[in-house]
Amino acid sequence: MKPSLLRLPASSNGGETSPVNPEKLLAGQPMQTTRNMFTNKKDNFFCGVWSSEAGKWNISYSEDEFCYLISGKAIVTDAQGEHFELNPGEAFCIPAGFEGTWETIGSAAKFYAVYED
Repeated sequence: MKPSLLRLPASSNGGETSPVNPEKLLAGQPMQTTRNMFTNKKDNFFCGVWSSEAGKWNISYSEDEFCYLISGKAIVTDAQGEHFELNPGEAFCIPAGFEGTWETIGSAAKFYAVYED
């Protein structure tokens, strides 16, 4: 079958919902939904829509991730304490090796594209 363009709707409806790992959780009891919509043949590139309720948790990236915030607000803080406030319509990358915290203010949703070596 010939490859075709895939449109990604800005909704996590139909995705898998789970709580944030309790070992990483710093505040709240957020549920997160991930709707992966594409995985490449090498199984090392993924993209879709992720959403979360309010909360804060530790993050540690072994992969590179491109994100585009669709709705809501988030604050990413790196291990040195620098805060990055993210608002709808903003695109950002989180590189492999990044450590810090993710805080969702209210609820938020993002497009994601993840590449793993």
